[in-house]
Amino acid sequence: MPEPVSTPNSNGQTAPSRFRLSPTHWILVGIAAGILVGEFFPSWEPEMRILSTAFLRLIKCLIVPILFGTLVVGIAGHGSELKSVGRLAFRAILYFEIATTLALFIGLLAVNIAKPGVGLKPPPTAAHDTPAAPKTMEPSLLRLIPESFFRDAADNNVMRVVVFSILFGIATAQITGPARETMVAFCDSLSTVMFRMISLVMLLAPIGVGAAIASTVAHSGFQVLLQLAKLLGTLYGALGIFCVCVLLPAALIARVPVMGFLRAVRDPALLAFSTTSSDAALPDALRRMVQFGVPRRIVSFVLPLGYSFNLDGTTLYLAVASIFVAQTAGMELSMGQQFSILLTLMVTSKGVAAVPRASFVILQATLLDYKIPMEGLVLILTVDAFMDMARTTVNLVGNCLASAVLARWEGAFTPGVSAEIETPEAKA
Repeated sequence: MPEPVSTPNSNGQTAPSRFRLSPTHWILVGIAAGILVGEFFPSWEPEMRILSTAFLRLIKCLIVPILFGTLVVGIAGHGSELKSVGRLAFRAILYFEIATTLALFIGLLAVNIAKPGVGLKPPPTAAHDTPAAPKTMEPSLLRLIPESFFRDAADNNVMRVVVFSILFGIATAQITGPARETMVAFCDSLSTVMFRMISLVMLLAPIGVGAAIASTVAHSGFQVLLQLAKLLGTLYGALGIFCVCVLLPAALIARVPVMGFLRAVRDPALLAFSTTSSDAALPDALRRMVQFGVPRRIVSFVLPLGYSFNLDGTTLYLAVASIFVAQTAGMELSMGQQFSILLTLMVTSKGVAAVPRASFVILQATLLDYKIPMEGLVLILTVDAFMDMARTTVNLVGNCLASAVLARWEGAFTPGVSAEIETPEAKA
């Protein structure tokens, strides 16, 4: 509910006189306004796209300084953290593998029960409208190795920045004297200023979110939703089941306060849903999870790593989309073939977050490997923006929860207490 604002009355007492909208309510207002603008004023789409792009650029420029500052201080500020980095990475990968595997199986089960592709016929020219998948893709390991920090920062290659920052933090921790103290103090100040900048940029969120929604609706329209409502319903329903049957039990087992967690991720989730951009939601998600009680060193490590290895929404989408295309082609895949596709997706979906339209590239490559006609891809393309909203949101929520679960696993989670970095200077 909107927050009441109190003003003094004639007796000097305060009484509620008006209501003030919270940031979440303003974002919802922006989404509603964007839907109306996109539906009734589609000619405004170029201007809306410019506003949306400007907002996303402001958000993205914050990511690299935040990650660099928080990771370096988290590692170099405590010598003991050097031993915990490897342990945290192992635990994170184990958690990610379990979550994404369950997401794939839920997607497979949902698409086989609902059969959204049965009876749908793609346009006969659809095969010519879909881009060809690349024959080879750079090995996942090489995509994680930094080549140039400044180039990776300019390209917003988050995982390479994370790898560089970890190495830089380890190197800083191994030196002594003024050089270490100066670098730790600089990075601590940098992360503090960048977290404040997030608060300032998020004041523009309702405008940026509304413009993004308006552009999407103006470009695609609502009529395609009616044509492919069963496919969208299957995906959204499967993602909902995943949240209830996988994420909720994980939160309960790790003793993460569910309502507090939902309040913490509410605004970043709305941002991810409306902009279909994980990068756009990442800075605010970092800030919110720190406020929720997850140490900066953990959330700054787990969230970027998760966007390469824990894309729960994307992996579930790939399972649904691949079988959907086979259904539109009239192919009857055995359970053995479907499990084989799942194993392929389990491997190829890792470490590709930096590739533009990565999920669609993976989907095309998988269809080619199993000789599934790709004509049905055009049907997915018509509603891909609306599907992307859901899968990006689940990716974000899943990774935020992963940071809280792993913080609990590390014994460093204090729900409801803002987790700030304790530097050596602060200790003294």
